Amino acid sequence: MLSRVADSLYWMSRYLERAEHTVRLLDVNMGLMLDKSSTSAEGRWKRVLAALGNPQGVSWENDYYQMVHSLTFDAEVPASVTSCLIEARENARQVRDEISSEQWQQLNRMYHWVIQPHSEYGLNTRLADFLPAVIDGVHLFQGVTDTTMSHGEEWQFIQMGRYLERAAATATLLDLYQPELLSTPEIAAEGRHYQEWVGLLRCCTAFEAYCKVYTADLTAEWILEFLLLNPEFPHSLRYSIDCVRQALVAVQKSSGRQPVDDLTRVSGKLQASLSFVEVSDILAQDAGAYLHNILQQCRKTHDLIYRFYIQYSVEAALAM
Repeated sequence: MLSRVADSLYWMSRYLERAEHTVRLLDVNMGLMLDKSSTSAEGRWKRVLAALGNPQGVSWENDYYQMVHSLTFDAEVPASVTSCLIEARENARQVRDEISSEQWQQLNRMYHWVIQPHSEYGLNTRLADFLPAVIDGVHLFQGVTDTTMSHGEEWQFIQMGRYLERAAATATLLDLYQPELLSTPEIAAEGRHYQEWVGLLRCCTAFEAYCKVYTADLTAEWILEFLLLNPEFPHSLRYSIDCVRQALVAVQKSSGRQPVDDLTRVSGKLQASLSFVEVSDILAQDAGAYLHNILQQCRKTHDLIYRFYIQYSVEAALAM
């Protein structure tokens, strides 16, 4: 497969996952504004900005609705939902022949929907309807992808993009919540803290799944264990990295290229750091340092995927 095809499919998937994650952060935190919490509005929305990488052009100005509107509709803000969907559609357009007609139609519909004039979304109620609809659209695209596209190399690069983006987003979110909410893992959430912990789980679409495993009793230790180490929940770090690793192995087999030592080592080390550890081991050390290391390994994995499959040298290409 051509490197430019791999590049476009990988980024199409990452941008769609990023759009969904951004929408969920905004939707959940708008809902939390209706309830009292130990976290101030300023602290909550600055945390949202930090989770999105402190995007340029957006700052906390004591008006959360204006900030949400910019992060949703402003095409001049690279981190906005609209920008992510525009970039996803552009990457898909460049490899139109490599994806199914159903994939293109669904992504194209989403694109034209979000770029239309949004004066009708001037009210909070309208915005509250728009955000979940974006999530539904991304989920529909993912379902169409899995059912209409051959699960070969192209599909595997889509999986890499989706799950590496998801892993980095979840690790970043946990890192931001860790100092305030995960510093006393033996204490169950009570009162105002409870809403924040529910918010964290909902940002990872995990509250109902968590309750089925641990009931509705919330403790920092169980939350960390579920979002980090659960092997069956699609938004946990372990599940996401397992999927990245499986996609890498599948691409290596189908392409006939020998796995590069650095990529094999880094992705294997990242997978092992989540597969062969218990939450008590993480808490006995420095949970923040552990999460920083996970993020660093995710960045290294991304860099090595690019170096080996997308930006490889002419000499490496001739050696295939």
